[in-house]
Amino acid sequence: MNIVQNFYDNMAEQYDKLYENWDAAVQEHAQILHRIFRDAGFDRSAQILDCACGIGTQAIGLAALGYPVTASDISDAELAEAQMRAAKHRAEIRFAHADFCALSDVFREPFDIVIVMDNALPHMLTAEALKTAVGSMVGQLRENGIFVASIRDYDSILREQPPYSPPYIHQTAAGQRVAFQTWHWEQECYRLVQYIIEDEESLRISKFECAYRAVRRSELTGLLHECGCREVVWKMPEETGFYQPVVIARKAPECS
Repeated sequence: MNIVQNFYDNMAEQYDKLYENWDAAVQEHAQILHRIFRDAGFDRSAQILDCACGIGTQAIGLAALGYPVTASDISDAELAEAQMRAAKHRAEIRFAHADFCALSDVFREPFDIVIVMDNALPHMLTAEALKTAVGSMVGQLRENGIFVASIRDYDSILREQPPYSPPYIHQTAAGQRVAFQTWHWEQECYRLVQYIIEDEESLRISKFECAYRAVRRSELTGLLHECGCREVVWKMPEETGFYQPVVIARKAPECS
């Protein structure tokens, strides 16, 4: 099991604690993505693949809006959590275990939209691995389909390489919950340690570790063009309302 699978398998039952209100985030993210899809010319009949679905934060909300959604992930524990949450929300989603670097091994059909949200792409720790992932995702698109991804604003982060992220402090019925990350840098890569501290009737501290590579927007833009996309557009949080920069790229028709 690789470090990414281990990170998300261990964190699956607590991932929602990174949000003040996960259910509200599900609805908010779905509305933001719905506007992006609509602006790109798609309606709710568009076939969507969420290829890093996690516990279903985007997939469940989109299915609730009426989109036909397929959701995949490399973490079986997160897939199980997502299936449970989808059933609770009565969201019809097709789930599958898949590595987003090799989507064609699992999916034979193309999709209108492929999404990979919440900073999943920077788990690729080399330029070659990132290219493989992008090629896999774009390869699963129909002609004129769109690729939608979000990553941290690494263009700004790399200027200072901060040692930690600001904490999230959420009040709960029994006390408070604090979540924050420490970042240990080695050039453009960093080891992330996620802490979740629950200070309620008793004190509980959870710790999860993973690795990331800071990806500049220009690098991802270049790879999307190289893998067959056109009209690559970045939208910042103030434009979309999403908490990370979002890239939208349209797959070009194949030359006959």
